[in-house]
Amino acid sequence: MNEARSEGGRAPVLVTGGAGYIGSHAVLALADAGWPVAVLDDLSTGFRWAVPEGVAFHEGDIADTALLARIFAEQGTAAVMHFAGSIVVPESVSNPLKYYDNNTARSRTLIQSAVEAGVPHFLFSSTATVYGEPEIKPLTEDDPLQPVNPYGMSKLMTERILADVSKAHAMNHCVLRYFNVCGADPWARAGQSTAGATHLIKVAVEAVAGKRPHVSVFGDDYPTPDGTGIRDYIHVSDLAAAHVHALEALIAEPERSLTMNVGYGRGFSVLEVLDAVDRATGTKVPRVQEPRRAGDVPALISDPARIRATTPWTPQYDDLELIVTHALAWERKLAEMPRNA
Repeated sequence: MNEARSEGGRAPVLVTGGAGYIGSHAVLALADAGWPVAVLDDLSTGFRWAVPEGVAFHEGDIADTALLARIFAEQGTAAVMHFAGSIVVPESVSNPLKYYDNNTARSRTLIQSAVEAGVPHFLFSSTATVYGEPEIKPLTEDDPLQPVNPYGMSKLMTERILADVSKAHAMNHCVLRYFNVCGADPWARAGQSTAGATHLIKVAVEAVAGKRPHVSVFGDDYPTPDGTGIRDYIHVSDLAAAHVHALEALIAEPERSLTMNVGYGRGFSVLEVLDAVDRATGTKVPRVQEPRRAGDVPALISDPARIRATTPWTPQYDDLELIVTHALAWERKLAEMPRNA
């Protein structure tokens, strides 16, 4: 088993998908806290410039077992934070094999390689979509898991793999079920940069910046107060901080594995979010009503009681207009960056 530690006693961490949106913020949170970090990313949706200077970068696939073995040996990896994967719900409905390959089959290979290298801790980027189409209420980790789209099912299958592997091998794990991730690093060091992004706040600030003609509102007949979908929106930097606390919890109790929701415990509808964007920017975001998208559910709201009881995680950016402000600041920075950056 890898027992490597840095001079400060922190475990070397490999972040897969660390050049992407959430992964790059996790890298910043780890580096800011003094953890030795390396990134593995195939740059299919991530960006090389998103990896901070001084962080080791490996371009490649999470299913490349030879590359993984080399990284684990060179770094003395003691923990994997696994963010790499595909995330668009409607695409998962139209192309399920892509999702079962990227999110399940390749994750299984990564997990096997980690076990073979003796990596003792594994953190997995999961999703609230594993809960399926629940009642409109805060969801606990013990609620039924009934995904209604291939994205959610592909993530749930990997959760199950990790549960079984942790029983059979000397590796504990933490599953973090995200709700709707949004915003950008408060100091504009990172943000959502992928072209064609589907995150609502990202789409809205792109419309404000003139990069899109309007925001599509998918569905107005959900069983919610204004007919639009309700989501629990969490600032990406708060989510990244949750990963650091979760890692510390795994290291502190190596016999224990964890599954925890990460959200704020309250939801906003699509129209409420767009109204917040209007207030934060002083403009009216153009809106176009369209039919529901395949795979979408009426509401997803977290009950974050477990992560708050298990770790010292305390959100710092739980304010919708502040989230919009950070997202807009990043959008403006993106506009100033060279196109080939």
